[in-house]
Amino acid sequence: MKKFKKILKIFAGLFVFITLPILLLLGFIYFKYNEDLPQGVQGVEADALAVKMLNALDYEAYKKTNYIEWTFRNKHHYKWQKNKNICSVFWKDNKVVLHLKDIEKSKVYIHDLNVKGEIEKYLIEKAINYFNNDSFWLVAPYKVFDTGTERRLVTLDNGKEALLITYTSGGSTPGDSYLWLLDKNSMPGSF
Repeated sequence: MKKFKKILKIFAGLFVFITLPILLLLGFIYFKYNEDLPQGVQGVEADALAVKMLNALDYEAYKKTNYIEWTFRNKHHYKWQKNKNICSVFWKDNKVVLHLKDIEKSKVYIHDLNVKGEIEKYLIEKAINYFNNDSFWLVAPYKVFDTGTERRLVTLDNGKEALLITYTSGGSTPGDSYLWLLDKNSMPGSF
């Protein structure tokens, strides 16, 4: 019994020794970098700045682009037939051919073998979440007029204007907001 108590004390000590610094680090990061959303004004001026950004990005060429292929973090690979609303998502040994407008038509493959049932549903959901997140970071500036977005013009402390975009619906994380900082040519430089 004494040996068990000693082992229990060692494990409790290790647990505290490991978790306490992690919790302190997370708390520090939260309080250092967490800040309220800047206040901005919705309306014509915000929409005009969004249009200037889209023009600088050649939005018309983006709309005409039929096919985009990319890799995200060297883990998820995509072949997006934008004009057909179909995207093949690859990771590990999985391939999901997502029919973005009619998910029921999607197909799932593991090692090139077609999969059905619960694993199919699970992998389709996973592929949708990967696509929503990873394609967002690829084309986010082009999504400023998507359904459910709110645009606000924000005047920064240095007097420059920025564009605050809030996604009130859609995607995997509705409610997210991003402040786009534009250069003198209205190109997004950071967010």
